[in-house]
Amino acid sequence: MFKWLKTFRMCYELRNFSLAAEKLYISQPAVSNQLKQLEEELDCVLFVRTGKQEMTPTKTAEVLYGRVLNLADDWEETLHLVRGQTGNILPCRIGASHTFAVYYLPTILNVMIAEFPMLSFEVEMLNSEEVLEGVEKHNYHLGFIEKPLVTGTSERIELLKDELVIAGPIDSDVWLSREETSGVYHYMDYFLTDHNLNPKRMLIKNNEVIVRLLAEGLGTSIISKKALPKGVPFTTLGEEYLRPCFAVKGSHLTASVYDELIERIKQIW
Repeated sequence: MFKWLKTFRMCYELRNFSLAAEKLYISQPAVSNQLKQLEEELDCVLFVRTGKQEMTPTKTAEVLYGRVLNLADDWEETLHLVRGQTGNILPCRIGASHTFAVYYLPTILNVMIAEFPMLSFEVEMLNSEEVLEGVEKHNYHLGFIEKPLVTGTSERIELLKDELVIAGPIDSDVWLSREETSGVYHYMDYFLTDHNLNPKRMLIKNNEVIVRLLAEGLGTSIISKKALPKGVPFTTLGEEYLRPCFAVKGSHLTASVYDELIERIKQIW
């Protein structure tokens, strides 16, 4: 049944048979067959077909999805406890937003790997909204974000303040801008509006590309002081531009080691 539940979870999140089949590396008929078997076993309807490959989850599916997420986490921790005497380790999947991943996470990982040998770390870099969504869907055990997003069932813990500065000349004709879902975008928008500036914006969806362009002398941007390229002139902006960075932990996690991990990270800063 675990295989059926894995297929159900993928279908619920993607709402498409073909996409679920691609992610699971199985055929579309196999996906349909596994869902049918699960529905028969549970004596319920999980999806209403709305197109050739698309579906809408029923109320029953919504309930089952939440239980499946918890079941997956419980199974990981159960394996850890059962195999504890044989050196089994507990996974710790991390999602981190761009600036945090590049300029803060390496220091944190250096400490975590040394002091928490029972954890196996995986790291993925995304924007803050994607990180939070991943934690809510139990894809990540911990998230690190640079925006004070409203969390659902997850716990948000402030870790540190990241100082933003203007890199390059303020009167530049070209400003290098992240996308709207990036935390720093709103700080730039606020600054330009407050100073009645209307420069041409070049949209760049990667912080490291912006840093390299600034190093080449192209344009101006608001970036973390941590990311400031050597030799690029900058302007400090004051306390309004000290943005908080947060850890996000799913409330479904019961192993105390994750709480111990966050407490140790807070001590670093």
